[in-house]
Amino acid sequence: MNNRSYNQYCGLAYGLEILGERWTILVIRELIAGPRRFKDLLNGLPGISTNLLTERLKHLEQQGLIVRQVLAPPAGSTVYALTDVGRALEPSLLELGKWGSKFVPTNTENVHMLNIGSYALTLKTFFRPQQAQFHERYQWHVDGELLSVTIDHGQLIVQQGPSQQPAIMLHTTIEHYLQLLQGALKPEQAIAQGLVQLQGDRDALNRFLMCCAINPPE
Repeated sequence: MNNRSYNQYCGLAYGLEILGERWTILVIRELIAGPRRFKDLLNGLPGISTNLLTERLKHLEQQGLIVRQVLAPPAGSTVYALTDVGRALEPSLLELGKWGSKFVPTNTENVHMLNIGSYALTLKTFFRPQQAQFHERYQWHVDGELLSVTIDHGQLIVQQGPSQQPAIMLHTTIEHYLQLLQGALKPEQAIAQGLVQLQGDRDALNRFLMCCAINPPE
């Protein structure tokens, strides 16, 4: 008997044998918005060591949850991407994230703020399809990273990189971006104070927040 195995005839037990080690689920979180390079994963997982990240990636690759890919020239970088098996975890991660949000502290002073790609699941966790019966694209520029968001008649697509013909392009910091999602910062206030720079249809930001914000505008 493997001493790292629960040795139980149970799907949950076998799932925990794959996902139960520290950092494993967070590695998957980092890949939800698309493939990432090793150094991008390191940046998105503050506190993990290089050796431990290497170990976790190797484990997930062996289990068939992720795959290594080489980007086409001129990039030519090696990236890690979720397989269909890995992506099938998304609904479970959304429910876990929604449950865990009840315990997130209101004070961010002693915790790490993450990159915008790391918060792709946040948008999906609080997405309200009934409010999203239209088609619109958005492009977020947050602390030097690009995130593309598409709302398509009740579906939400979140990807790293630029968007095609976005209704708005928003430039801000991760702190102010999260405050918008949490309802702690009103769009009009953020724009008036220069905390957010917006190009395009201002009403599109309100439409986005109505569909995706943790606390939508009233």
